[in-house]
Amino acid sequence: MTAVFTQMRQDNAVQQSAGLGKLVLALPKGRILDECGPLLDGAGILPEADYADENSRKLRFPTNHPNLDVVRVRSFDVATFVAFGGAQIGICGSDVLMEFDYPEIYAPLDLRIGACRISVAEPKATAGTDDPSTWSRVRVATKYPNIARRHYAARGIHVDVVHLNGAMELAPGLGLTRQIVDLVATGSTLRANGLVETEVITQVSSRLIVNRTALKTRPEEIGAWIARFSEALAKL
Repeated sequence: MTAVFTQMRQDNAVQQSAGLGKLVLALPKGRILDECGPLLDGAGILPEADYADENSRKLRFPTNHPNLDVVRVRSFDVATFVAFGGAQIGICGSDVLMEFDYPEIYAPLDLRIGACRISVAEPKATAGTDDPSTWSRVRVATKYPNIARRHYAARGIHVDVVHLNGAMELAPGLGLTRQIVDLVATGSTLRANGLVETEVITQVSSRLIVNRTALKTRPEEIGAWIARFSEALAKL
């Protein structure tokens, strides 16, 4: 699989250096897609109307710019599309950038949307009953295994990660794990499931990201879009 991704990256770099193909802007599905609307408007990007329709089966949409298309993908996949050259530009949460840490990605702008945090949480009944500084090992449910491992390693704690893609809040109550590491916005889901935040690992917001190879091989095009988003951000 690594060899396939490497070849994809090389092929896309060749195409970019030859000036082939449209630029592609990768946008995340879900809540952040709505928050992207004012930024796209400010940057003068008008995608095909049904790009915002979550029920649409289409994933790639033309825009009012002949050389720019928009693709709509899972939030965790935006960084991968940009890192491997499937898209040259994207809007991606800083949580995803921290988790994958792709060297191929440059993130020039904090777009100040999608604000939330990555936190540690556990059942309210057990929170504060034990001093975590005395722990040597803990089992944690998360979709952020790399962030979780770094966080606990910095505290000298070995973490056994149970990798879940959703319903993390169920894990402690069902005896699967002691804690969870998850994205938190309002905390209402935690409270509804009897959990409380015990530590905030990092604050999260969405970033404009670009593929480093594309920035080198198509600097005028990519640079112009960075400038457009920067101007749109300044007006919000």
